[in-house]
Amino acid sequence: MNTIVKSTTKGQITIPAKWRKRFDTDRFLVNIKDTHLEIKPINLDEIGKEQEYTVFDAIRDNKGKGIKAKDLVKVLKKTI
Repeated sequence: MNTIVKSTTKGQITIPAKWRKRFDTDRFLVNIKDTHLEIKPINLDEIGKEQEYTVFDAIRDNKGKGIKAKDLVKVLKKTI
């Protein structure tokens, strides 16, 4: 099924409600694949069992700088 979605001025897109309900999740893994984006639903209960993803990437999320432990804890709490 193809659906065209428009990004907001902040670059955000909305995943249609019927798709979120179909996969019963509000978390998605996004990967760059050559010339396109790949979006996969994830179930946080299964993370570590079969799937793996990056919560914090210093280059992507912090201009290549490290992060203080208390700030990392904040990032981790957002994923739960």
